[in-house]
Amino acid sequence: MDAVSAKLDVGLDVGATKTLGVAITQDGTIVAEVREQTRLGADGVVDTATRVFAALREATGERLQGTVGVGVPGLVDVDLGAVKHAVNLGVDGEWLRLRDLLSHRLDLAVVVENDVNAAALGACALDDAEDIAYISIGTGLAAGLVLGGRLRRGAHGAAGEVGHVSVDPLGAACQCGQRGCLETIASGSALASAWPTPDAPAASALFAAAARGDAAAVVVRDRLCAGVASAARVLSLTVDPVSIYLGGGVAQVGEPLRTGVQQALRDQAAGSPFLTSLDLAGRIRVVPANYPVAAVGAALLGR
Repeated sequence: MDAVSAKLDVGLDVGATKTLGVAITQDGTIVAEVREQTRLGADGVVDTATRVFAALREATGERLQGTVGVGVPGLVDVDLGAVKHAVNLGVDGEWLRLRDLLSHRLDLAVVVENDVNAAALGACALDDAEDIAYISIGTGLAAGLVLGGRLRRGAHGAAGEVGHVSVDPLGAACQCGQRGCLETIASGSALASAWPTPDAPAASALFAAAARGDAAAVVVRDRLCAGVASAARVLSLTVDPVSIYLGGGVAQVGEPLRTGVQQALRDQAAGSPFLTSLDLAGRIRVVPANYPVAAVGAALLGR
């Protein structure tokens, strides 16, 4: 089958502000990308996903594969193809059977996965390794794990909830009910509280101020990087991945975040020959800017 007629895989990343869809080739090349503002609520989520899929089909000339992968925030029952507790999407309480609703609209098979897990698969497309961890530094802090080439969800779907590892029992209250969780230190919401800015993303403003030598910004930046490094260290000592990818809104900062987290890991390993020997800093990667990692991972779900 030639490149022109080859079938394409489709992935949809459903977020609170936007739904992003991609069509990719077998080697992972993105040949079409569509972005639309997400309409909230159960009907809105399904309608938006349907519009994005239709735009992809028009852009690619009916070359789409028969299974559509969907990454969505919240608690996902993969077997049921349903989601709940996706508060930012206006979906809470009862299970929303997204797979069945969307499959009926598209007349195609649909598979639904948590968005961070989908992003972990997308990170695998960047790395020739079967064991990777993906840390999403967005509103919260969570990780996706691919071990032996397969997603690791855990017995209760809680694998990778590293943001709720409590590191300071006297620390700030976390939405999970504990205190001093890593999410209260290393997340977009924590950063917005520590470094509020009205006219730019908090992470960009913080790192720019720190680069200019602002002493207060340096303190906040280093605390953020240390928190992310602690999450990376916990994951490394638990599952020992080849690579650890940083993604999510805060990771749009790019290289300064990577180098900051690497330095924090080196500082944490100081005095420990064991940690030094593991070279945790050398495993840190950042998802390239503007690479739709969750949408690409969702497309891989269809395979």
